[in-house]
Amino acid sequence: MPLNSPSNPRSPGGAGLTRRARAAGAGPALAVRAARASVDRMRRVVNLAVRRSPQSLFLRELVAQPGTVGAICASSPRLAARMASWVDPAAPGLVVELGGGTGVITAALLARGVAPERLVVIEQSAALAAHLRRRFVRVRVVHGDAAELASLAQSPDWPRDGAGAPLPIGCIVSGLPLLSIPPAVRQRILQAGAALLAPGGRLLQFTYAMRGPSLWQAAGLVGQARERVLANLPPARIDVLGHAGHG
Repeated sequence: MPLNSPSNPRSPGGAGLTRRARAAGAGPALAVRAARASVDRMRRVVNLAVRRSPQSLFLRELVAQPGTVGAICASSPRLAARMASWVDPAAPGLVVELGGGTGVITAALLARGVAPERLVVIEQSAALAAHLRRRFVRVRVVHGDAAELASLAQSPDWPRDGAGAPLPIGCIVSGLPLLSIPPAVRQRILQAGAALLAPGGRLLQFTYAMRGPSLWQAAGLVGQARERVLANLPPARIDVLGHAGHG
């Protein structure tokens, strides 16, 4: 007859020890699984917050489509406010923003007093355009290429006057990183913007190149003023341009 020893699992004492050993071993395992589940929940919360961040969206688009986004960082609120300060909210015509990005300049233009129905934002990235539409529901956001500005201005959804004619562009605010855009595409953008800017209109462009003429001057526009925004990181320059004989 076998002895009732602790090493014999068929004995009552052995069975009790086995159950206690299993329970003791299960405790750490359950704790590990609970900790992992907690970490997974926290990771999902953080990922959701990151996905909803405009800056994160800008960086993801920069990585996914560097040729489309171009700039290495989104415009700062300080730079956007200084850009908007050069816009006259009471001037006739549309205010067209080229390269809306995450909406920093758009928000500054609205804060400046530009009426939402007079503001058109052109953004080439589909993801950024969708973000702008959600953020600025009363602003006309156009998913398109600034180089095709003439065609976009003739589209059915472009703002029109009472007679059905497309409203003229009284001011262009460009957040496009012109130096990062291929020369052939850049030239088309410059020509399109200069051609559609109304007589007496104003064009604003910021650049991180602190010296030299504006690239828009190659399209026939003339410099009217410039401002350095040293508080921006990196420091930037705002060029104010218009047609010769105006301003």
